[in-house]
Amino acid sequence: MATVSPASDFAQVSVSAATPARTRDPRLDFYRGIAMFIILIAHIPNDPWARWIPARFGYSDATEIFVFCSGMASAIAFGGAFMRKGWLLGTARVAFRIWQVYWAHICLFFFVAMSMAALDQSGLFEKSYVSSLNLQHFFNDPMPQMVGLFTLTYVPNYFDILPMYLVVLAMMPLFMGLYRIGFWAVALTSATVWLVAQFGVLALPAEPWSDRQWFFNPFGWQLLFFTGFAFMRGWIPAPPVSKTLIWASVAFLILSMPFGSWKVFMWIDGIAPGVADSIRDVWPQTKELRNKTDFGLFRYIHFLSLAYLGWVAAGEHGHRLIATGHSAGARIWQWLMAVISKVGQQSLAVFVFSMAAARLIGVGLDQTGRDVASVFAANLIGFAMIIGVAYLAAWFKSHPWKSKK
Repeated sequence: MATVSPASDFAQVSVSAATPARTRDPRLDFYRGIAMFIILIAHIPNDPWARWIPARFGYSDATEIFVFCSGMASAIAFGGAFMRKGWLLGTARVAFRIWQVYWAHICLFFFVAMSMAALDQSGLFEKSYVSSLNLQHFFNDPMPQMVGLFTLTYVPNYFDILPMYLVVLAMMPLFMGLYRIGFWAVALTSATVWLVAQFGVLALPAEPWSDRQWFFNPFGWQLLFFTGFAFMRGWIPAPPVSKTLIWASVAFLILSMPFGSWKVFMWIDGIAPGVADSIRDVWPQTKELRNKTDFGLFRYIHFLSLAYLGWVAAGEHGHRLIATGHSAGARIWQWLMAVISKVGQQSLAVFVFSMAAARLIGVGLDQTGRDVASVFAANLIGFAMIIGVAYLAAWFKSHPWKSKK
């Protein structure tokens, strides 16, 4: 581990500390792309496909993938700026990203709120789509809610991931500053903040008319973000490929399934009621350990186990994800890998679009019914749209108007 004195510039940090995060990792883009597809499914109202996403079979879900991979991507996008340009310009780079995410959050809210209001005003639907998102408070008394929206003291459910991401990003300059002391200072601070968050001390208010708190407490979730950040920066060495670790991860994932998933618990209840009764007795005692708001310990261990298996399965440098050869199967996999990775590379644009599109897809399903064919078509349309958004965002970012003819 390379360390420098507090008076030294980050540019003096050894090159080896910055090297691991200079290039994109195919595993990062692939798994983050998978998370984007899962997040779309999870946010389509009453989507039957959501019964089979990872969240139904354990403690962690696509949110963990998104946050962990965002930490890794931030190590590439922002960590290098601190090393090359110093703390002030690195902080400016992060501030610019915060500015982008903040306005993405604001625009997402107003687009979805407008869409739901337009549906209700059309008079074509029996249900109130505004009420389905609990936005009636905003429309009934918009002035205080408008202030709360812009100050992040009004964070409605469904719009709570980006605010959490904003606060975690804002913590990055602090942790990069602490790295001047040493990695131990970063790790100790992150673990301490997470531990304090488990007691509800750092909870943030989500709405002015109740005591509800942010659904995603950034001071708990920062632990996962900076774990990914530290791995990509090379602060934490990659774990060895070990049969012991593989089987320990598999065992934890399997044994935690009935405790982390009500779906699996019901299966067990139908097969072995005695076992289910024992689980029912233990279930309340694990509440804080599997808490999603403050990012409970079991969620952390569950995700790390899942991530380790995914890392091993992908192979060194992700070589198992890259098919070689010219067979039909290889070409299909190459195309699929390219598409999923593109979605992962443009995760912010895809995420914002998918959150808006999911509500409208749900409206469509309300009209067609949720039979197998309708659900299949709706999800595939959603997939096609987020893929299109990913390629369109990449095209805009390439600045084609600057290229020569």
